[in-house]
Amino acid sequence: MKLIGTIPENLINFILVTIFSLLIGLSQRRIHSLTNEAGHTIGTDRTFTFIGILGFVLYLLGGPAANLFMGGGFVLAMVMGISYFYHIRDFKEYGTTTIFVALITYCLGPLILTQPLWMVLLIVVTVLIFTELKETFASISQKFDRYEFITLAKFLIIAGIILPIVPDSPVMEGLNLTPYKIWLAVVVISSISYFSYLLKKFVFPNASIILSGILGGLYSSTATTIILAKKSRKEPQHLNQYLAGIMFATALMYLRILILIVIFSQQLFMLVWPWFVALFLFSAVIGLVILFYRNRLTTTTDQELQTDKNPLEFKVALIFAALYVALTLVTYEMLNRFGTHGLNVLSYIVGLVDIDPFLINLFQGKNAVALNAIALATFQAIVSNNAMKMIYSLFFAGKNARIYLVPGFLLIIALTIGVMFLV
Repeated sequence: MKLIGTIPENLINFILVTIFSLLIGLSQRRIHSLTNEAGHTIGTDRTFTFIGILGFVLYLLGGPAANLFMGGGFVLAMVMGISYFYHIRDFKEYGTTTIFVALITYCLGPLILTQPLWMVLLIVVTVLIFTELKETFASISQKFDRYEFITLAKFLIIAGIILPIVPDSPVMEGLNLTPYKIWLAVVVISSISYFSYLLKKFVFPNASIILSGILGGLYSSTATTIILAKKSRKEPQHLNQYLAGIMFATALMYLRILILIVIFSQQLFMLVWPWFVALFLFSAVIGLVILFYRNRLTTTTDQELQTDKNPLEFKVALIFAALYVALTLVTYEMLNRFGTHGLNVLSYIVGLVDIDPFLINLFQGKNAVALNAIALATFQAIVSNNAMKMIYSLFFAGKNARIYLVPGFLLIIALTIGVMFLV
């Protein structure tokens, strides 16, 4: 350590500039050699190293005003502009990535002299990664359809524009319900559904039936259950996979609810997370048992399941917000009139429809309910919802599904009821 302290600071800075510039240059050489364009560029490893050193030297000589550095940058830009002109004329190629990378390399000297090392490393790593991902980005861009950026824009509107500007003051006296909390619930649910959508479209574009069930469970286990059950009737040769997908969707429901809990109530999370993890694993194991029970597994995809649908329709968001407000008011009235007994009854009722608005309302703690009562109501709503999913799946999947679904759902429901007595 004492030896390092005796090394002049500018020597260390010079070595860093040289190493980082050389790394960027080597990256450019590798890319252009792969595309047989090594002779078509403004330079590669040594050129980029000299560009980085030039920026370092001129910034040192120019002092705080950085006049020499600015002048050198202007000359460098002119040289690269002339080179680019002849490059277009001779090779009919219009890419400018190398030019911008060279300009960033030229700025490394001032960055190292004036900014923290982590910032410089972040810039260098970003340049290296993005220059290496050219083909990856080209492949991803081919997956975008004409509505993809509209979907992204809708998400940004929901999360980045509407949420910050809505007021956070109660809409009714005595009820801690604010427009901000209403829209926050919409943003959280939309974020989870959008994440599931992106995974399915870009990470697992050819997802199997099983993976479709898993990803669908992140969005809506009930909707996924109905879709897979209908498909199992049409393709009985893949019955095990469709029904296992239903179980996996239910397993992911427990994980999704646990994510909602950790977002809205860390205290409740500390109370219930072991039970949710246990129920998630137990449901997944049941799915695996169904999958391999008298079934020779083959990777099977279903094009109808792969249809990418926009998860961020404003109509859906408004319906969710309306349900959230309605259930908030109903919960408030039930608690005022009947106390926790009314909450327990309501939890079973909402399980017949959509439990997310009801659960988020509870997790936000607007009704001053004890944590144990909230945990109990949560598991009761889940039990009711699982029972409805069993009925839906039996109705849409047909008689052959009973030997798989009835024992599977009953075991999950029984374990959930057992947890209710322990929380």
